[in-house]
Formats: sequence, C-alpha cells, structure tokens
Amino acid sequence: KKDIPAANFIIHEIHCSRNIEVCSYCSESIPKSEMKNHIETEHVQVTCKCRMKMENGLLKDHEASACPLRPALCQFCDIPLTFNKLQDHEVYCGARTETCGACGHNVMVKDLKEHPRVCG
Repeated sequence: KKDIPAANFIIHEIHCSRNIEVCSYCSESIPKSEMKNHIETEHVQVTCKCRMKMENGLLKDHEASACPLRPALCQFCDIPLTFNKLQDHEVYCGARTETCGACGHNVMVKDLKEHPRVCG
C-alpha cells in the first residue's frame, strides 16, 4: 500500500474497484482474475498427516514447527523420530552409559559433554 496523489485518486479508485477484490477469508487485496486460484491454493481445507484440519496456506508452517509428527533427530544418537516420540526417546537414550576413555568411569550419554570438565 502506498500514497496516491490527489490528482490520480479518482482514477486509482475506479481501477481498484474494477480489478481488485478483498479476500473474505484473509482480507488481502487480490486481483479479481486471481481470486479463484487464491482461494483454492490458500484457503481450501486440507488435513495434515497428524489429522489436524487447516487452510492449505498454513500447512507448511504447521508441518515445520507445530505438527507432532514432524521429523526430529535425537540429540544423542541422531536417530530420526517424530517429534511426539522424541522426548521419551531422549530420556531413555541419554540415560545409557559409555565408558570414558580418560578416566574409565561409566558416564551417562547425556552427561558426556560436561564430563571432560570433571574428568580426572
């Protein structure tokens, strides 16, 4: 949106009323010739693999940051999981032990990054 000079305002207003429409779903100004396509691509209801229903235009963000079935990697073993299973897996996986090569003690995987500070 930008300022329109007063001398051009009436012509601009006529042009907009003939060619531009406001989307009833998102209130965006859309060229009339593209309105059908806009509604079909952005506002049609779709179902995510997690069975949540939403507008198609919101699906990509949902899949990337909110979907419980989005891909995630365990911070300890890099196994690919779904986000909804990640926390339980990391509790189990981080509690495994590995032997420290320097001191010979068994150290939980979740503590391996900090262990060198306290390792004798």
